[in-house]
Amino acid sequence: MLHLFPFTWRVRAIGKSTTNARKMIPRFKPSLSFREILAMFRPNKAMVGKFESEFAEKFEAVDAVAFPYGRSAQWAFLKALEIENAEILMPSYTCSVVAHAVTLSGNKPKFVDIDLHDYNMNLQQAESLINERTRGIIATHTFGYPQDLERLERMVENAEKRFGHKIWLMQDCCHAFGAQWRGRTVGSSGDVAIYAFNVSKIMTSIFGGMLTFQCQELADKVRKWRDANFKKPGFLKPLLRRIYLLSVYFAFNSIAYRLTWWLQNKTPLLNKLTKAYHLDEKIHFPPDYLDEMLDVEAAVGLVQLRKYPAIIERRRKKAEWYDRNLEKKTDWEFPPIVEGATYSHYTIRVPNRNEVIEEFAQKGIHLGELIQYSIPHLSCYNSSGDYPHSKRVCNETINFPLQ
Repeated sequence: MLHLFPFTWRVRAIGKSTTNARKMIPRFKPSLSFREILAMFRPNKAMVGKFESEFAEKFEAVDAVAFPYGRSAQWAFLKALEIENAEILMPSYTCSVVAHAVTLSGNKPKFVDIDLHDYNMNLQQAESLINERTRGIIATHTFGYPQDLERLERMVENAEKRFGHKIWLMQDCCHAFGAQWRGRTVGSSGDVAIYAFNVSKIMTSIFGGMLTFQCQELADKVRKWRDANFKKPGFLKPLLRRIYLLSVYFAFNSIAYRLTWWLQNKTPLLNKLTKAYHLDEKIHFPPDYLDEMLDVEAAVGLVQLRKYPAIIERRRKKAEWYDRNLEKKTDWEFPPIVEGATYSHYTIRVPNRNEVIEEFAQKGIHLGELIQYSIPHLSCYNSSGDYPHSKRVCNETINFPLQ
């Protein structure tokens, strides 16, 4: 038996006691209430523009432009600026769709290994890899840990002087809405920040993505390109989105979730809904990646946006609770508690991941695995470089529930 708590299997800080075998604590749980459900069914025309405006204000941007997915947003930024046949630096350990968006835009991802401390891109290595072909750098604030903004900005500035051309700084904030580096909000600097809103993110709009900008001219250019290249979806999609969110709302109930877990892990019935399609090691996008964001998605996003400070405060408190109360086993690597982090995940590295996940599941706690791969080691990329940290952590990380 694993003795991970000072008291055996009392986990009241992450949910009710698991002594009732019918209940199970989910690996993640969207912060949904009846307010989001009601928002879906109210008249919601022109909500996308309102969501863009309030999102930009909340996260200290001049403007924001909405998309159907975060990957669509990133891809559209590169296409709108006509960046192609270039190298884009990015971390080797992040969601593979980041690399897919680079590749499908006609560019080449240049992978950089990560630091073991916070899972972010190693900036010393990144600086050494910048060359005359580099046109962009994607800095991911992994698991909500803010990357060093000052060092990023110096690195880009020095490289632009050295090579004599613009290098676009793109911040991937999908784990780090509102995270801060020494009092500065991530995404409030650089050229663009990228966000995504699926139900596993800290806040959700069912699906959806957003770009935020510090330059109005740049935002206008990307919006104009989006409006010319993205299309309004058919009448059926809003209905399907509503059904999907209702299903999520009930599936993550503490009683219903044990059945959800069983269907997901012991049968193929939920594979289409729960197994990330991008794990098939193919470079592709979902078929609706060129659809516009829906007003119903924006309506849900607005409700989430207004309760976002409370969501983050709760996650920070629970991460701190874990840090104080989980028994520090000698062969486990625990995450740092960092001022300004948003803790999209509370990630621990263990040498026997499958065994730990199974034992926790038997006790009614579903531990998550988020990034189970090192992108350059995927068959669709098959990079010849050496990424030892990325290769190591993809086999060791587990995520504790933070809802």
